[in-house]
Amino acid sequence: MKRPLRILVAKPGLDGHDRGAKIIARALRDAGMEVIYTGLHQTPEMIVEAALQEDVDAIGLSVLSGAHRVQFPAIIELLAARDAEDITVFGGGIIPVDDITALSKEGVSKIFTPGATTDEIVDWIRTNVRTRT
Repeated sequence: MKRPLRILVAKPGLDGHDRGAKIIARALRDAGMEVIYTGLHQTPEMIVEAALQEDVDAIGLSVLSGAHRVQFPAIIELLAARDAEDITVFGGGIIPVDDITALSKEGVSKIFTPGATTDEIVDWIRTNVRTRT
């Protein structure tokens, strides 16, 4: 039997608003996924270490502080340095369209902006994230 997808939900940086991240974590759990929520004020190093320790299939980042152009690429780079590029990175927050394009080129698989529904996010994960072997 195939194991459920394991998703790490994280709040990188100094952003102290985590209601959205908690809503997403709950929706993913309710959809049958295993969810690890790291809490607030995580460094990229802490997020990647937790992802590796928990053997997750994807990392979902929530950024409302404007630090997405620093935080997302740092996590992508750290995953590459640890031979873990097969962990899907996606995120959400208040992120300008031009930054979404840049983040996509840097390896972020998907950015959800305000207004995305939990069903939309769950469906995207089910379609685009695979269990790591």
